[in-house]
Amino acid sequence: MLAWLSGCGPHGNATSQRSSKFPAPPPPAPHERDVPLDMSLQQAARAELSAAAASPDPVIRAHAIEAMRESLGTSAADTIIKHFSDPSELVRFSATVAAGELRLAQAKEGLLVLSDDSDPSVRVGAKFALHRLGDTRQSHDLETASRDPLPRTRADTAMVLGLLGEPTASRVLVPMLHDPSASVRMQAAEALWRLGDRQGLDELIAGSLSQHPDDQMVAILALAGPKDRSALGHIEGQLTNDYPEVELVAARAAGMLGSDAGYGVALALIQQPVFDKKDDPEVIARRTDQQHLLAALAFGAMGRTDAQPYLAPLLKDPNADVRVAAAQALLQLKS
Repeated sequence: MLAWLSGCGPHGNATSQRSSKFPAPPPPAPHERDVPLDMSLQQAARAELSAAAASPDPVIRAHAIEAMRESLGTSAADTIIKHFSDPSELVRFSATVAAGELRLAQAKEGLLVLSDDSDPSVRVGAKFALHRLGDTRQSHDLETASRDPLPRTRADTAMVLGLLGEPTASRVLVPMLHDPSASVRMQAAEALWRLGDRQGLDELIAGSLSQHPDDQMVAILALAGPKDRSALGHIEGQLTNDYPEVELVAARAAGMLGSDAGYGVALALIQQPVFDKKDDPEVIARRTDQQHLLAALAFGAMGRTDAQPYLAPLLKDPNADVRVAAAQALLQLKS
């Protein structure tokens, strides 16, 4: 999940704060139109994800695996398992998590191999997936991994502990709320909230009110993770954030909870991205790409087929991540 947000915060010069002290209400969501799914677009979206999974860029390959998990499910099993042997540990980790989330029984042999991978995060992903398949022999190792010297591995461990859905994992996760790494703390909070622990909810609410937009985006998306609509009101309140990227993440999070209140926000920003016109062309292009990507993911979460005309052009975008996001979104639409 978090990979989609990398580079979207102000540390990457990605956000553009609105000048108004009192933000206007979000654009209203237009009445949903019953638009049939365009099968040619569906086919093009599948082709785009297949192409992205073969990209020379490991980040794009990882995003493609995540997008396949979100939109294609078990029908992407062969591609997911193929990436168990990917040279990039990032891609191997994404593939193991996808196999676990989808409970791909045919992946067990490969997961047993990866449970002894050279990369600690890949080992964590493989042991998570094996647990999901009923093989719990190595599950206790996840507690040890929560104390790994690498913050990335600790964060990945917190993430999979939340995805396991085992309430007993709280005893491992609560101490991680005090980890020296902010990313580990946020991932532990999300995991606890997925397990129904209010400590996690409180931490995520605080994160969503941070002065830093990148922290806000991570926290808002995490609030929607358990599909608990009790957080919906708070999430919808961020549709009038000072930062357009935060608004788009809030639109996506609301969509994950069954609300299309952010449809107007996504529509406005996909048609006319907001940036500082004083910026140089490279920065403007990057901000435009990020807002297009986040708007696409928001449309996908909302699932409205009348978003197809806005997503279709993004399948041909020069930016590979934008194309992957558009493909995922198109395949998430429900007729």
